[in-house]
Amino acid sequence: MKNGKKGKAHGGLLLAAMIMLTSLLAGCGGNNNANAPVAEANTAAEASASPGAATAEPAAEPVTVKLQLKWVPQAQFAGYFLAQDKGYYAEEGLNVEILPGGPDIVPEQQVAGGSADIGVDWVASLLTSQEQEMPLVQIAQIFQKSGLVLVSKKDAGINSPADLKGKKVGNWMGGNEFELLALFDKYKLDSNKDLNFTKQGFTMDQFLGGEIDAASAMTYNEYQVVLESGVKAEDLNVIDMNDEGVAMLEDNLFANKEWLADNKETAAKFVRASLKGWKDAIADPEAAVDSVMKLAEEGSTTREHQLTMMTEVAKLIQPEGFDIAKLGYTDAAAFQQTADIALKFGVIKEAADVNEAYTNEIVEMAAE
Repeated sequence: MKNGKKGKAHGGLLLAAMIMLTSLLAGCGGNNNANAPVAEANTAAEASASPGAATAEPAAEPVTVKLQLKWVPQAQFAGYFLAQDKGYYAEEGLNVEILPGGPDIVPEQQVAGGSADIGVDWVASLLTSQEQEMPLVQIAQIFQKSGLVLVSKKDAGINSPADLKGKKVGNWMGGNEFELLALFDKYKLDSNKDLNFTKQGFTMDQFLGGEIDAASAMTYNEYQVVLESGVKAEDLNVIDMNDEGVAMLEDNLFANKEWLADNKETAAKFVRASLKGWKDAIADPEAAVDSVMKLAEEGSTTREHQLTMMTEVAKLIQPEGFDIAKLGYTDAAAFQQTADIALKFGVIKEAADVNEAYTNEIVEMAAE
């Protein structure tokens, strides 16, 4: 009898539970009870796929790119500093480390060795490194004109390059002299016999002190130093490499080929942000110099000098008549001229394969 009562009790409980379950399903739209579990599963899946769902993937970590400069922080590189300060690199998902250069740092060696991913230098230096089989390729051209000039005091009587005969002419050497060698050749001057071609320091003291007759100067730096020293522009003669047809391309961007093969999108993002920074620097020199002065060694320069430098650098990046939309593209003719001069004067021993030396692919990707 006890066992029979226990069975009836269990049966009653089971019936009550079934009635409660039926009531709950009816309250949830009981006409489709059989499909309810599937619908609930689909709803859960849709919720997890929703952009605002709590299970959304976390933001990707920024990709680090190391940029090696040719020289110490100055307006020559203002576009990169401004791009950093304005967050253009961050917007591209990049964490850019800008590495300062100096007299003992060769950007090509740093990039080839993996200490940096992208470098800034002059094209002639890049061609030399490529001939030494360093795995490097130019990915953008920033300066469209050469900034190198020869400056002399009018009382030296150097009114044209032909007047350099018998004069003492200075240059920093170390890869910076080849435009001058091309100039001498154009005017049939032997640098070993017809003039005294000598090594010049990184200041303009030798020139200002009368130790050399004609000094090498960048329009955006050393030439301005001469003017700031009190010498008037009208008391100087200037020989411009662009006007003489012996100009070589200068500041570019180049990358390690091996790194580039796996990081084209990253390189394009870097170039896009950098060009944006350069366009802003040209449009707003004051803001550009603000970024420079944050990084310049204290006491090494003045804001006024950097502002003048930025003004002159802008003229090389966007010379008169140049379409700023083409900034970054490597001009085939200008690159070939640089390579020809480099070959003629021993910068490289064999003609450069320009098809391998540079590419516009990254700039084109950046423009998309």
